[in-house]
Parts: sequence; structure tokens; C-alpha cells
Amino acid sequence: MENETTPTTTKDNEKAQGGNHILYMMFKWLVVRPLLYLFYQERIYGAENVPLTGNLIVVSNHASDFDPLIVGSCMARPVAFMAKEELFEVPVLKQAITAFGAYPVKRGAGDRAAIRSAIESINKGWATGIFLEGTRTLDGKITNPKLGAAMIASKTNAPFLPVCVWGTETILPKGAKFPKLFQPVTVRIGELIPAPESGDRATLEAYTQKCADAINALHALGR
Repeated sequence: MENETTPTTTKDNEKAQGGNHILYMMFKWLVVRPLLYLFYQERIYGAENVPLTGNLIVVSNHASDFDPLIVGSCMARPVAFMAKEELFEVPVLKQAITAFGAYPVKRGAGDRAAIRSAIESINKGWATGIFLEGTRTLDGKITNPKLGAAMIASKTNAPFLPVCVWGTETILPKGAKFPKLFQPVTVRIGELIPAPESGDRATLEAYTQKCADAINALHALGR
């Protein structure tokens, strides 16, 4: 399989992906980061570990619907997350999430469709964010990591950047209608983990567990 991982120009990449890096960064610095700092006393550690160029897969734990926004806003470069296809049918919301690099994944289509979409996003010049567990967990710890991120890394030669969000499970607990304010949130960014040297299952499993261990170690550091 030919690996088309070399981007052309930033402008061409944004047009192909549908996103807008300038709009993304404006929204991040003018809206998201001020709100996180004011209402959630956000702390960020390890920001210097984020590579500013090149293919990249941001792998993270997941405990809240707010995690994509929080993780993405802590990176020194735009990060695209997958979103349910239904969201792209909502007027205004469609334009907003498209501008911020989100790519649609059809519900029930299976892992292969999501993996193809993530690879296309990386090939178009975006860092891609993936929650290693595949779904939210109550305590933010990873116990059952999925192989999707490692499969994507093996096909795009993209290294992993392990990221841990701590405390987000308290923002919108089950049954709550509105987000809780003044909940402490901490984001820890670990050191890069190289892409798998092959795509066989044993190698993918080993790298997936390595990412999970790195994220859980960051989680154990707490606030």
C-alpha cells in the first residue's frame, strides 16, 4: 500500500480536510482556553513534548464529552477528532465542526471506516486525536485499549503522543443536565512513542499496551 503521508501546503491541506487552522487557533485562544482556565483551573504539564510538524497521533484516556475540546486546546497545533456522522447533518454545527477539522464516522460502520477516516485526516496534514479505550470510562483509567491507533500509526508512520486528562469525569456526571463549574482539570502530555515497526498483531498489541501504560502512569500523578 502506497503511503501518501507528505502534505502539500497548509492551505491545500485545510481545503482538502475542510478545516481552517486560523479559525481553529482563534477559537482556541479567544474562547476555549480562557474558559478552561477560569472555570476549571486547568493545569497543563509537558506542553513542550508536542511536535509542531509531521504526522502525529494524539492518544488519550477519555472520561467526559468535553475531552476532545480539552485535549485539542492543549496542543500547540490543531488536532482533528472523529465525530458521529449525524452531527454533520445539523445546520451551523456542521460548518463549525468541519472548520475545526472533525471528520465523520458512520455509526455502526465498524472500526475499519473510522480507521480509514483517521488515515485520510493525517494524510491531509492534521494531527489526529484518538481515545485509546474507544469510549468513556468512569475513572479516566485505561483498562481495555483498542488497537485502532496502532493500526493507523503503522500505516502512516505517525508517532504516538500519550496524553492524560485528569478530573474531567466530574464536569458532567451521569444524570446531570448542565456542566459543573470550578472542577479542577489537569492535562499531562507525555513523551513521544515511535510508530510500530510493523503491522502484525503482536506488534500492534505491544505498542497499544505501551501507550496505555504511559497514559495510566500520567493519570497516577493526579492533580
